[in-house]
Parts: sequence; C-alpha cells; structure tokens
Amino acid sequence: MKNDKNYAFIDGQNLYMGTAKRETDPWKIDLARFRIYLEKKYNVEKAFYFLGFLDESQQSLYENIQSSGFILVFREHTSLMLGKKKGNVDSDLILYVMKKLYYREDFNKVVLVSGDGDYKQLVDFLITETKLEKVLFPDRERASSLYKKLGAPFFAALDDRDVRKKIEMKKAP
Repeated sequence: MKNDKNYAFIDGQNLYMGTAKRETDPWKIDLARFRIYLEKKYNVEKAFYFLGFLDESQQSLYENIQSSGFILVFREHTSLMLGKKKGNVDSDLILYVMKKLYYREDFNKVVLVSGDGDYKQLVDFLITETKLEKVLFPDRERASSLYKKLGAPFFAALDDRDVRKKIEMKKAP
C-alpha cells in the first residue's frame, strides 16, 4: 500500500560483496539512487545500513552513506578484535529488527537487503507475522539456497537488469 511506512535493513558487507566484489560482472551501486529506489518501490521511510566496525580511514564512505539518506549502524568490537575479525553484522541486524518490532515502532514491514542464509529464521518469522515486504538479494546467484523455497512474492534481486539500471552508478563519459 502507498501509505505503508516500511523500514529497510541493509547488510553492508553482503551488499558490497554481491555487487562491487562479485566475481563476474562487478558493478557499483549509486547509494543515493538506491535510497530513492527503496523509497519509491518499497515505501521505505527509514533505511538502516549495517557495517562491521568504525575505521577512521573510511570516513568518506560513511559520509557518502549518510548523505545518501541511510542511517549507519556499526558493529561493536573490542579494540583487540579490530582488524582481526570480519565485520559480521548478522546478529546485530537481527536484534535491531526484533527490538523495533518488540517496541512497536511505527512502521509496517521490513525490507531486508542481503542474500545471507543467516537471516533465514528472521525472514521466516517476518513472513509468519506478515511483517516482510521483501528480501533483496544483491547477487541472485550467490543468495543462500535456504531462500529457494520462499517464492517470488518474497524476494527480488538487485542485479536483475531493470533494477540494476535504476541503481547502478553511471560511468563517466
């Protein structure tokens, strides 16, 4: 519905690996265009972008994400773990979604951007509670096989030609 207010939860590492770092035909997302796409296509009012950890050398990336309309959420690490541990945001993202539901924040459904199978139980729960709008796979080919039984109404792929055309960074002439 047009009056729905949905929230998007983006696994930043999964998005990056499924687009810019994919083995065949890598491509870059224009984050500002992607944010508009989420708003227009899925009525996303707030979009939470999860990243592994804060690294001051990446400040321009963080500024780009925020200026494109995303809310940054960093995974906490102790200083001993920085640089040693991958930025696994799965459990943080799941808990974040569940807290928003538990505290009954004013939104209708969830748009999840990831193809990671670690979110399958969350997705199943959201479907049962009629709280899932869509799972957006950054790379259809690398999406977890756990999602194969979901069916088309519950997922879409960002690398589909029509979608990619809308959100891909335009190459300089």
